Amino acid sequence: MQRLDQSPTEPGFVQNPYPFYSRARAAGPLVFWAEYDMPMATTHGAVNTILRDRRFGRETIVPIEFPEHSAPFYAVEQHSMLELEPPRHTRLRGLVLRAFTSRRIQSLAPEIAALAHDLARKIPDGDTDLLDAYCRPIPVIIIARLLGVPEEMAQDLVGWSSAMVQMYQARRTKAEELAAAKAASDFADFLRAYVEKRRSDPRDDLITALIAAEEEGEKLTTDELITTCILLLNAGHEATVHTMGNGIKLLLDNGLHPATQVDLLVEEILRHDPPLHLFTRTAYEDVTLFGHTFRRGDQVGLLLASAGRDETVYSQADHFIPDRQDGPANLAFGAGLHFCVGAPLARLELQIALPILFEHCPNLRLTEPPKYGNIYHFHGLERLMTRR
Repeated sequence: MQRLDQSPTEPGFVQNPYPFYSRARAAGPLVFWAEYDMPMATTHGAVNTILRDRRFGRETIVPIEFPEHSAPFYAVEQHSMLELEPPRHTRLRGLVLRAFTSRRIQSLAPEIAALAHDLARKIPDGDTDLLDAYCRPIPVIIIARLLGVPEEMAQDLVGWSSAMVQMYQARRTKAEELAAAKAASDFADFLRAYVEKRRSDPRDDLITALIAAEEEGEKLTTDELITTCILLLNAGHEATVHTMGNGIKLLLDNGLHPATQVDLLVEEILRHDPPLHLFTRTAYEDVTLFGHTFRRGDQVGLLLASAGRDETVYSQADHFIPDRQDGPANLAFGAGLHFCVGAPLARLELQIALPILFEHCPNLRLTEPPKYGNIYHFHGLERLMTRR
């Protein structure tokens, strides 16, 4: 296995990691990324295989050691189905899907459209950061409405979410760990009180539905319910904001407006410049794949963004082709057991919001070159300055 060196916080990499991914794929389906001290799956085939291989999973064999100041964050994380395996993952995901149904998600379409029209109409005439004016408000307001949380709490939700997701970034500092711990504690305290209120005053919202979700006598505990709500916000908000910003940038860079086949456009954005670039798995037994033997407990990184640029499965893989129909499904939301439960909502928001933005702002243009934030493993813009 070839060893590659690349700092994930180096400015050139942050702005354009794709040349490194190309170099990594050329070295083989597995490479050893020195800075992470672990093998990385680089191709679509390798990433897809490991995502679906039940001999790999999210739970670590050796318990995570974390500093005491991070304890409130990990107290929330221990109940996240993102970090769990069967049978607990199966139980949690099944209960969540009983509440987070496709019918409930599709019923949000008129609300998403109305919100997008309202925000697009209010975009100022002068230079405007579209992330703040359009991309960030849509997913957080929709998830607040879905959960049944007061809309005026949106800024608190964004603040808590933004602080917590710092824990997944390569460059995190102790100050950010402290902020994440406080945000996790504050978020959990707020939701604990809110859940208790909903137990005695049920409404037509997701928190009430999660409280009511039951299968063979099993229910979500309060801690599980709180963590599920936090996961839906944190994962859904960050990914949708980054994808929307990246997508608008791609359209403006290429002088394009959303095509009539907006579903294909959204998939191409997710393939070409996804919001999450790296996810990890742990081997649960000794496994030999792609010429390498993983020992029980070994970790492997899955380069989701590299998989999307794999030239062996996508023609002109480095080109943005809005109506692309070749190649396999992108892996931006994962695959297999841990496929993102919020993916249908994220796709719906993107499919509705992108055309509406350009309907109201047909002459939209960039007023400064967008820069990506130093937030790897995420990949999203610091700001998106435009003029309508």
